[in-house]
Amino acid sequence: MKHLYGLRREELADWLKTELNEPSYRATQLFEWMYQKRVTKFKDMTNLPKHLRTKLEESAVLDTSAERLRQTSKDGTVKFLLGWSDAVTAETVLMRHDYGNSVCVSSQIGCKMGCNFCASTLGGMIRQVSAGEMVEQLLHSQKLLDREGGRVSSIVMMGSGEPMDNLDEVFRFMDIVHDEKGLNIGFRHITISTVGIVPGIKRLADDGRPVTLAVSLHAVTDEKRSSMMPVNKAYPIAKLLDACHYYVEHTGKRISFEYALIGGENDSLQDARNLANLLKEIPNHINLIPVNYVPERDYTRTPEEQVEAFVKELQRLGMNATVRREKGHDISAACGQLRAEHEKQGVEN
Repeated sequence: MKHLYGLRREELADWLKTELNEPSYRATQLFEWMYQKRVTKFKDMTNLPKHLRTKLEESAVLDTSAERLRQTSKDGTVKFLLGWSDAVTAETVLMRHDYGNSVCVSSQIGCKMGCNFCASTLGGMIRQVSAGEMVEQLLHSQKLLDREGGRVSSIVMMGSGEPMDNLDEVFRFMDIVHDEKGLNIGFRHITISTVGIVPGIKRLADDGRPVTLAVSLHAVTDEKRSSMMPVNKAYPIAKLLDACHYYVEHTGKRISFEYALIGGENDSLQDARNLANLLKEIPNHINLIPVNYVPERDYTRTPEEQVEAFVKELQRLGMNATVRREKGHDISAACGQLRAEHEKQGVEN
């Protein structure tokens, strides 16, 4: 069965022509039903001929996921745990902001990067998430917003997994949701986050899609960063910053550097000065993130007064730095946390 959410419009047109012997223009009609009207049953696509609807019923599928869990925060953030037929689950988060609605999408089931402050890595890497499954995550949030008269305005690839370890499917996903006959979400409203996969950063720089790059830095020395993020042993800070310079030179876009503040680990004023010195030659925005508590980890949150002192020191040194506005702090907010809790309960039961 062909998963139609995983096809670009031109790929859908080719499949209709070569596999179903149908005219290519049907792809545009299908896209409108799938993405603009959000219809999931072929029999309800009334401007398609009956014989085509029958063919589609026999050879294609749309939504292949089921909602396993949902948590809703006091601030309106909604976290979904979606499951598929192979018994794996992935998280997606709908965040409501003053400037619009953002959806955080997972690109992998689990993660192999091993960052020791993140819940996504606790069960290791299970499998890649397909472009169609990423689309399903996005549509799950959009259908909730449909009941409120809202729409998804931006996407962040910051859920479970490393997007640049699944970049072909991430590119396909972005093309599908960007399509003007579909959800029509602009590339500039999509952010890809990476732990620092140098080849992926360079590939994104050469690609041409004007998405936003976010780099998870979290430490300013190789010794400290390697202890927190094993990827640093393959791509140490010097190589990572070289790739960041390459990205800026080829795109003209600034980079968002993510910096998780961890109590007693990387949150001193000297750490702030070292961070400013490290990034002073790269057009950037520094996004400070007080770390979420994860029961399986030992890290603690930086006290609020220290967070404020850290950001003020960066600003004093001329850096563009802000503290990420927390969403869903009263639910399982950390990446992978809801999935980890669900898996643990499954084992205990």
